[in-house]
Amino acid sequence: MSPASTPRTLILGGTTEASRLAAALAARGLPAILSYAGRTAAPRAQPVPVRTGGFGGAAGLAAYLRAEGIGQVIDATHPFAARISANAVAACAATGMPLLALERPEWAPGPGDRWTRVADIPTAVAALDMAPRRVFLAIGRQTLAPFAAHPHHYLLRLVDPPDGLPLPDCTVEIARGPFDPAMDRALMERYRIDLIVAKNAGGAGGEAKLIAARALGLPVILIDRPALPVRDTVSTVEEVLARLHANLGV
Repeated sequence: MSPASTPRTLILGGTTEASRLAAALAARGLPAILSYAGRTAAPRAQPVPVRTGGFGGAAGLAAYLRAEGIGQVIDATHPFAARISANAVAACAATGMPLLALERPEWAPGPGDRWTRVADIPTAVAALDMAPRRVFLAIGRQTLAPFAAHPHHYLLRLVDPPDGLPLPDCTVEIARGPFDPAMDRALMERYRIDLIVAKNAGGAGGEAKLIAARALGLPVILIDRPALPVRDTVSTVEEVLARLHANLGV
């Protein structure tokens, strides 16, 4: 099958891996669409067409797949984007569409790490004591409100300037990853951080804060990933490309 006659690949994105996959497909002349949820105001330019916004649940995604002549779906969303991943499983099952998940391996503790593993946001909040501390709250901006119950000073690092925050005492750093351990160590030292709360997202760029925490001897409350439906999963862009080439004969 020639690239010109190859059905389009829908990449459900929002991660570094999704952008790398889009670039790899574009370099090979394979048609693809990269879909964003739309939470970032100015996402990086991409070498393939970009779609922004939700689909309207699993049924809406299934309708989109049919209407747009999609041939296969790659779920390269954030490991905590459980809803879109579940919708992708349901939509692909309803349409008979091949689905492959590109999922980063989880982070694992190493010597010197002071991790407390928790199941979700409520248990992360419960794991914080009430004595005021300076907390690097590295969980994005969607689930901040529950942490307002504790009288800590929170450091947030966000891609876009926020339009209002639910935390009464916080500092915001605007920055776009990936980050490196030296940069994150300097950030934590500058703000005199006592504790980190993070999601176990995996990936090299986000791991910098954990490496810096290890070097500084700081405790980390690490939130486990949500449960996802069973699906075919690989962990690298190269594995995705090999699977696509095998399935499409390109």
